[in-house]
Amino acid sequence: METVIRQAIQDALADLGVTEAVDFVVEHPAELAHGDYACNVALVIAKTLGQSPRAIAEQLQAALTEQIEYVERIAVAGPGFINFYLARDFFAAEVERINAAPDAWGKGQAWFGQKVVVEYTDPNPFKEFHIGHAFTNVVGESIARLFMMNGATVARVCYQGDVGLHVAHAIWGMRELGITAATDFTAKDLGKAYAYGATAYQEDEAVKAEIRKLNKKIYDRSDAVVNELYDSGRTVSLAYFETVYRLLGTEFDEYFFESEAGPLGKALVIDNPEHFPVSDGARVFKGEDYGLHTRVFLNKEGLPTYEAKELALAKLKDERLGGYDHSIISTAKEINDYFKVLLQAMTFVYPDLAAKTEHIGHGMVRLTTGKMSSRTGDVISAIDFIAAVTAEATGKAEATALVDNPQLAQQVAIAAIKYETLRGSILQDSVFDKEKALSFEGDSGPYLQYTYARILSVLEKATAAGVGPGVVGAPAEPYEVERLVYRFPEVIEMALIERSPHLVTTYITQLASAFNTFYAHEKIADATDEHASYKAAVAAAAGHTLKQGLWTLGIEAPERL
Repeated sequence: METVIRQAIQDALADLGVTEAVDFVVEHPAELAHGDYACNVALVIAKTLGQSPRAIAEQLQAALTEQIEYVERIAVAGPGFINFYLARDFFAAEVERINAAPDAWGKGQAWFGQKVVVEYTDPNPFKEFHIGHAFTNVVGESIARLFMMNGATVARVCYQGDVGLHVAHAIWGMRELGITAATDFTAKDLGKAYAYGATAYQEDEAVKAEIRKLNKKIYDRSDAVVNELYDSGRTVSLAYFETVYRLLGTEFDEYFFESEAGPLGKALVIDNPEHFPVSDGARVFKGEDYGLHTRVFLNKEGLPTYEAKELALAKLKDERLGGYDHSIISTAKEINDYFKVLLQAMTFVYPDLAAKTEHIGHGMVRLTTGKMSSRTGDVISAIDFIAAVTAEATGKAEATALVDNPQLAQQVAIAAIKYETLRGSILQDSVFDKEKALSFEGDSGPYLQYTYARILSVLEKATAAGVGPGVVGAPAEPYEVERLVYRFPEVIEMALIERSPHLVTTYITQLASAFNTFYAHEKIADATDEHASYKAAVAAAAGHTLKQGLWTLGIEAPERL
């Protein structure tokens, strides 16, 4: 409808003699009482036409009245806003459309036929998979699903740092702590070994030198004992990561590793000396020439840095995935400046891939206890965190099915974590409030799950009472929930355009609230009510929308809670 209204306004402007493009807004008013759409075009063109905004708005009102299908009434408000009220038939038609094809509801075609690569999570083997990685996974998964909802074919990829100084820290720590390839060790043991080595590296120059030599042996695979320790640690780490991915509901299509990107990255830097000149024994990219900062791509030891490996990674993705139309790399915003330099360097090495690559630097989600540090070992593992939230969810719901259903309790916990991560702009830092996240009373993942389960329960009762969903018997005025439910495709489209999953979170929370108000005031399972069938249809449409919205956020929609 937004597109239809916008086109009608543009045609009316042409009739008023406005032939140049006008940048105006057609949006939903904050208050439903002010209509279903509002437009500021009269305020935008008032100066051009030399008339008051209200006078222009009234001319447009007259020109547009009864000219737009499904628009029942047009009103001028305030200094010159134009408000559009949709007809009753429109809402009934939308309810019918939603219920006729619920699995397709909300899906658009803006990216149809395009392959999009979304890279996210990117944990480093030999280090703990902590809650920061979990939050990064939540953001990346939501971006991937938004592209899917807009018609794209999406390839989820994960780039894991299986070589680098952090690995040398861990292997040095393993040796010092007596961990061998034959030892029955865990990923948590590797995290402790990494913290031990990283601390020693900072505090002891002799250890620093030793670890740097070890780092080169790992790259070269020149020491059989080191190789054995490395291979066993890598295997344990990657198996552990898979358990976390399954918990979070992510299935990656491809995995890439720094060990495979490193040699190609080194060759790229060496083969392009004009872009990566020697500086103090290293090879650098002079970002200052482009308003950025200089970064090392090949260090003094001749080893490729993260930057060189990232250059190679773009090509590896392109080759292994058979090409792509767009590539998203989602990371914490702490490395935004690094990616600016990287993308500038990529314009010289792989200009076609640089043009397709987009970096999304999301904010940091912290606990109320503050920031974590892998180096000092002051981290909270993702699995431990999920377990703690699950236990608390169960404790809060002792009288519900969660107590006897650990899987359901875990779904509620994951919903709480994902919702709290995505409730605000992904570009901003936030604090995870466990108490608020687990609330069943609103503005939380569990609240949305509970509302969805309530809808299914209501429809089940309606069916038992002989009431089935149908669009006959609609009341004269649309329910508030109807005036929200049809907006879902618009929200999905805008959430992707703005790279803002929180728009979906905000919308389905508002929808859930509207449904619960509707439920509190209306009897649905009442066969004697002439509107019962239509009420059931509205409830079903709200349920389908909630389910699709939750899926977009990566949240399970249990049928019972």
